[in-house]
Parts: sequence; C-alpha cells; structure tokens
Amino acid sequence: MTGNAPTFATLLLRVFLPFALAYFLSYIFRGVNAVIFPYLERDVGITAGDLGLLTSAFFLFFAGCQPVLGVMLDRYGPRKVQTVLLAMAGVGSALFGLSFSLGELVVARVLIGLGFAGGLMAAIKAITLWYPPERWGLITGFHMMAGGLGSMAATLPVQWSLSVMSWQGLFFWLAGLCLVTSAILFVVVPERGTPKAQGTLREQFRITGIVLTDGFFWRIQPLLTFQQVAFIASITLWIGPWLRDVGGIADRDVRADIQLYTTATMTLGFALSGVLSGAFRRVGVSDFASSTLVSVLFALVCAWLAFLPTFQPVLAWLLFGFLGAYPIQYMPLLARSFPAHYAGRVSTSSNLVVFTMIFALQWAIGKIVDLWPRTATGYATDGYTWSYGALFVLQVAGLLWLFVSQARPLAEARPVAAD
Repeated sequence: MTGNAPTFATLLLRVFLPFALAYFLSYIFRGVNAVIFPYLERDVGITAGDLGLLTSAFFLFFAGCQPVLGVMLDRYGPRKVQTVLLAMAGVGSALFGLSFSLGELVVARVLIGLGFAGGLMAAIKAITLWYPPERWGLITGFHMMAGGLGSMAATLPVQWSLSVMSWQGLFFWLAGLCLVTSAILFVVVPERGTPKAQGTLREQFRITGIVLTDGFFWRIQPLLTFQQVAFIASITLWIGPWLRDVGGIADRDVRADIQLYTTATMTLGFALSGVLSGAFRRVGVSDFASSTLVSVLFALVCAWLAFLPTFQPVLAWLLFGFLGAYPIQYMPLLARSFPAHYAGRVSTSSNLVVFTMIFALQWAIGKIVDLWPRTATGYATDGYTWSYGALFVLQVAGLLWLFVSQARPLAEARPVAAD
C-alpha cells in the first residue's frame, strides 16, 4: 500500500468500506431518537424542549472539537484519529443504555457525538489522500450513501428491534458495533505514505484561522449551514413528531415506514449526487451552480412542510430526503478552493459552523414547539408551522447572500467556477 496506484479492490475494501461502516453507525445514532422518542417520553418524562436538547447534544462536542480534529487529521491521519473516536462512541452508547435521567442521557449523547465527530471529515481526508481530485465529489457522494443506509437502519429496523429488546438493550448492541468497527479501522486501513503536516501545532491552527476568515468560505457556508440544519434536524428527530402531530399518523410502525422511505430517497440522493454533479459539469453547469439550484428546490420543500402540510405530506418528505442530500457537494467544492494540505481543516471548519448551529437550532425548534399547549396526542401543529417557516426564511437569506457576495476561491491555481 505504499505505491501510488492501489487497485480498485484495495481502495474499496481497505479504505472506502471501513470509513463507510463508521459513517453508517454515525447516522444510526443521529436518527435513532426519531423512533425511540415515545419511549423516552414515557420512561424519562421529557418534553419537546428536552427532546430537542437531548438530540442536539450529539452535535455539541461534535462541533466543538472540529478545529482540533482538523489539525489531528492533517497531522496524524484519518486511521488513527477515527479508531480512537469510535471507541469513545462505544463507551457513550453503553452509558446511554445505563442512563435513567435527562442529565445522564445528555452526557452520554455528548460522548457519542464526540465519538462520531470524524465520521465524515476523516473519510473526506482519506478520500483526498487516496483518490484523484476529479473523483472526490463522486466518492464523497457514495460515502454519504453509507450514512443514508444508516438512517434507513434507524427507522423500521430500530422499530422492529424494540419489539424484541428494550431501548437500553439496543444501545448496548450499538456500543459493541462501535468497538468492533474501531478495531476494523485500526487493523485494516493502511497508512498513506505521505509526509505529515509540517510546522508546530500553533502554525497549523493558524491555517484554521485562515479558512474561517476566507471570503469564499463564508460565501457558501451560511446557505450550507441553514440547509444542513433543516435537513439533519428533521431526519434525526423532528420527522417523527411531525408525522404524529401534523400528519396525524398515530401508528408507530406506519411512521417508521414513512421515515424508512424518506431515508431511502435520501440514500439515493447521496448516491446520485456525485454522479449528477459530473453530468451537470459535462453540459457546462458548474458544481457551484448545480448545488445552488438544488438548494433552492430544497428550500421550497421546507416551505411546503411549513405552509401546506396537508397537501401530499408523504411526497413532501420523500422530496425532502432526496433534495436535501445533494448540496453536500458544496463540501468537495470548498476543499478544492484551498491548497490541498488544508483539506482536513477546511472540512472540519465547515462542520464547526454547521453543527454548532444544528445544536442551537434543533433545541430551538423544540422550544418553539413547546410554546403551544400540548394536545391529547402530542404537540400543537402551530409550533411546527413556525419552526419550518423559520428554517425556510433562513435558507432564503443564505441564498441571497450567496448571490450578493463576489468572493473568489483562495486556491487561484485551481479556480472554482462560480457562475
């Protein structure tokens, strides 16, 4: 594995699949609360605000450690970093299964989030090490598909598992899977024969500062952030309560079916995102333009859920899943906009912004929903209207800034078309 041209089978089995398996698990943990929330309401007595806090706690340390993670990935490589983090996720999952109060659940959820902080970023770093730049978008899309499969596993399969075990038992099993995956990464993934990041840690953190003050980074980041907030907050939690309270679907198995279909279209969207971006490029449409076009369509679906919730709600959620997957193509676009040795810090800087806002706004959605008195079956529909309406307005603001800003990429040697 020290040569410059490893085979396709080698890259698939020893690089792509181990990181994809870790990302698969990450999405199970992200989305599991959308299924188990009735059990948490029953056993722990949590409110909508508590539920938002608990679910968003996954993203608290996930976001906070991103600057350090970027330096560690560039300095020590994705294999070592991801191995350690997954072991932490296993410990957090076991603690979640042992928890009996909201505070204990939040602490365990924070540790799980820390453990999966490198789920996408470590993979993107590995992709930039092992694949040519023209393949980054395609491979990133396939990696995201693994996350989509994890989201699918967090719906009907999780609902079925709860018929044969408690939610606590489920988390013990997930803890074991985390530890097994950590061992696979350590044993199977090779080290790339490239020089380590040069300079002191202080100098490397200075590069993070360069990324976080770059104009082109901030041209894209607001829209990417608000789009990801709406997408991830819904897929990981609020789709379940929305279907119960707005969609009027009381049956848990039926809700799990719809969530499964939504995550299936999301998985398809992830798988096709790199393929479609390549097809757009072949007809003269840049990655920037195609990602922005799909972001506009996604924002309109958020408006649909906010203001026309009774009109074909299942179709709306299917489109939500498919369209919400595509704008992840902004990530390789951003990576190409900076020098190659910035790759780890570009992706983690973007994650820092995205997941900090997800933590804040997913909790805020719960607080907004709690402003109205509870109904006999759940939460008032007005809370969802205001929440999704706000998410739509934020995306419109991000789109306006994207069109107004004239910032250009830092890596002028590899300019990014921004038409």
